[in-house]
Order: sequence, then C-alpha cells, then structure tokens
Amino acid sequence: MENYYPIVIIGSGVAGLYGALQFDERYKVLIISKRNAELSNSSLAQGGIAAVLDGSDDNIELHIKDTMIAGKYKNNPEAVRVLVSEGGKDVIRLKELGVDFDLDSNGELLKTLEAGHSRNRIVHHKDFTGKAVTDRLIELVRERKNIDFIENTHVFSVDKAENGFYIGMLKDGNIETVACSYCILATGGIGRVYKYTTNSAIATGDGIAFAKKLGAKIMHLDRIQFHPTAFAGEQGRERFLISEAVRGEGAVLLNCYGERFAFNYDERGELAPRDVVSEAIIKESMRTNSENFYLDITHKDPEFIKARFPMIYENCLAEGIDITVEKIPVFPCQHYLMGGIDVDLYARTSVDRLYATGECSHTGVHGANRLASNSLLEALVFSRRAATDIMDKLTKDCSIVKGSMPKYSMGHIVLPTGIRTEIRTTLQDSYFVIKKAEKFEESFQRFNTILENLENTDYILNSAYIEAKSLATVAQEIMLEVTGRKQQEDY
Repeated sequence: MENYYPIVIIGSGVAGLYGALQFDERYKVLIISKRNAELSNSSLAQGGIAAVLDGSDDNIELHIKDTMIAGKYKNNPEAVRVLVSEGGKDVIRLKELGVDFDLDSNGELLKTLEAGHSRNRIVHHKDFTGKAVTDRLIELVRERKNIDFIENTHVFSVDKAENGFYIGMLKDGNIETVACSYCILATGGIGRVYKYTTNSAIATGDGIAFAKKLGAKIMHLDRIQFHPTAFAGEQGRERFLISEAVRGEGAVLLNCYGERFAFNYDERGELAPRDVVSEAIIKESMRTNSENFYLDITHKDPEFIKARFPMIYENCLAEGIDITVEKIPVFPCQHYLMGGIDVDLYARTSVDRLYATGECSHTGVHGANRLASNSLLEALVFSRRAATDIMDKLTKDCSIVKGSMPKYSMGHIVLPTGIRTEIRTTLQDSYFVIKKAEKFEESFQRFNTILENLENTDYILNSAYIEAKSLATVAQEIMLEVTGRKQQEDY
C-alpha cells in the first residue's frame, strides 16, 4: 500500500468493486474492505438485478412506472430515468465480464418476476445473484495491476485536506493514514442499527457518519425498508432472507391459522411492494395476537424448488425446515436504506471530491420504498458514472493533496459493553414497520446522550468504538427527521 492514491474507495460490495473496474489502468485505485472481501450486503443479495433488455415485451417506461409506484412517487424522476435507461447496458457488461447469470434454452438471459414489477425483468444466478456478481468482480479486481485491495482494515476517519482527503484506518491494531485526491464512499447500509436485520455484520453506517462529519448533505435516513419475509428462527441478529423471488414463483403467505391473508390488505396480495406486505403482516399480527407467519411453496415440484432456490433450501434445511414439504416461518425485519448521503446524477456529494455510491448513497431512485432488485442496478449505474466523472476531472487536474496530516490517538478508556445493543433495542422499539410516535422524542434524547458520550470520552480506538459511534450517528439522524427537527424535500 502506498501513501497516496488518486482514488480511494471505502467498501468492497458491488458499488465499490464495479466502480474500481471502470478506472483506466493508468490511475491507481485503493479499495479498503472492513472485513474480508466477500462480506458485504451485495454478496447477500438473492433475487437479482432488474433491467430492461432488448428482445422482450418490457420497456423503459414500464420499469420507470413500477419504480415510481413502489417509491410512492417520492423518487427523483431524473435519477430513475438514468437508472432504467442505462442499467441494461451495465447488466450486459457484467455478463461479458463473466458473471454466470441463468440462461434459457436459447442461451438468452433468463428473467423472473418479483413483487412490484409488471414484467419479468429480473436477471439472476439461482437465488444467490449477489454472491455470483461480487465473487466474479473480486476476481477481476485482484487481476488488475492498478488496483490495490486491502482487507480487514477499518476506516475510522475521513478528513478533508486541500485538493483531497486523508483517510485514517486501523490495520492489524495499528493506525495507518493514506492520502487521496478523490474518495468514493461505498460502505453499504445501516442494518446493524436494528436488533434484527438481513444485512451483513459490517453494515453499521460508517460512510454516512464520515460524510456527516465532513458536512455532506444527508437525506431521508428515516426511509428504511423492512423486508416482509426474513426467516423467523433463532439464528441471532442477522436473519437470512427468503427472497422476493420465492413469492414471485408462487409461494403464498399464511397467518398462524394457515389462512392466506395478504389480499385482505392489498389487491396485489403477496406481490405487493415490500412495505405494503410488511405492514400487512404487522397488522395481521396485531389482529391474531401472534407473530407466527409462514411462506408456503410446497405445492411446487420439489426438484424445481431445489434448483431455483438452492441457497434458501440449504439455509432452511440447516434450521430444520425442508421447504419442499414444510412451511417457512417468516417475519419482517430491517433490510434496506433508501436514504443516505445525498448525491447528484454522477454520485457527487455536496463536499468537493467526495462521492458516494450504493446503499450508503441517496440518489433518489428509490423514493419512499425500493422496488425489488433495483439496488444492485443502482450500484452498477452510479458507480460507473462516478468513475467516469472522476476520470474526466483527473485528466484536467494534477493538484497535489496538501495540508497537515491529522494526528490520531489510540485512546485510553475501555468502551463499556452494551452501548450498541441499547441503540439497536431502542430504535427497534420505536421505529419499526408501524412506528410508535409517542417514543420518538425519548429515543432522540437517548441517542443524543450516547453520541455525546462517545464523542467526548477518550475511548480506545477499535472496531467496537468506531461502529458504536457510527450507529449512534445514524440513529440520531433518523430521529432528527422523524421528530421534525430536520425538514426534507421529497427527493
């Protein structure tokens, strides 16, 4: 690793990896991964990538309409059009790069249906599309001579300098600093701010905390998507997802009495957008006084189920459920963030030279609710646009990063246990699928107290402290919005 890079990318999901691959090989790029490269929300994505491709009965206007409907028309129409009109080319590019998408008998990309879509437009690799994409991109990144890729390195600070940034990070327990002319935040979601989430262990909102400290505009952190069908087992904080595609292939949602109920709440039934189905489950839970809900796909051929959903089949089997003959226990949990670091159509934040892509960013494409399988598409389209914009600037700008390098301290005081747990429990209790407005103010004040303590105490600099500070920042920002202290436009 060198002391200076033209471009530093923090995060190794699809947005970070695909973005890095867009840079001409004359530009040195550093990717920093908090844990091992394979651990990201992108890698956990099951359903696929939504895209309008040639030779189908689909078109750009239909995909735009579906996206706007799901987002309750609070989407940025210009960003949605960029996403949909350009996304197909990025999906084809992935195929050309060797991503092993499922193909039909004619060798064409196989497309499936998911909730909220009016056409079969989801390309996929069985039920672990995200892993197929990220694994291949990791291979390609490792082959590129202009890309340095460091893992198990926890960034704790991004500090502005003249003509760039200084990045402070922990590597093997030691502080290291690197300078860059341009920084792309691709740090993923905020799932670990909740008690239960489908997100990976690294999703603590670090990039959002860095951006806020730099003065970047943060928008709509209160727009949080709760997936209706996470596996309801005892496997801990991280709950594996029962993909939207399972319902797309005909699974029905049942209450504790074995009754199908989704159509009682919306005419689209199980295939309504995620927020609608999640709310239907919570309301039905209140009506029946039970949290026992199930997805039933046992009417399908067992061999089809195993071939179409091998990862879900194996994961459920490990929990003692054979989905070919048994109903799958499910319940909503935190899944995705629609808000984030506000960016323009080239992923530029309000801070010069700072970009944000993927789930940590707010492009406006998702509005108030993300349409299924638009997330990987967003990561592809806007990370490519960020790289294009940065390369254009680098050809015109040879400025050297200037300014005093920050002096970081390792700290002296041991962080008390339980702070992160308290943040998660408090937010889960006040701001879940159906919100408890009467608890908002109390939660806001508590998050303020926690954050002040973290910022003003000389705690030892380690992963626990960095993540606690990020989670408290995210939780406070959510409550700033829901208590009305921070007014936001639609997009």
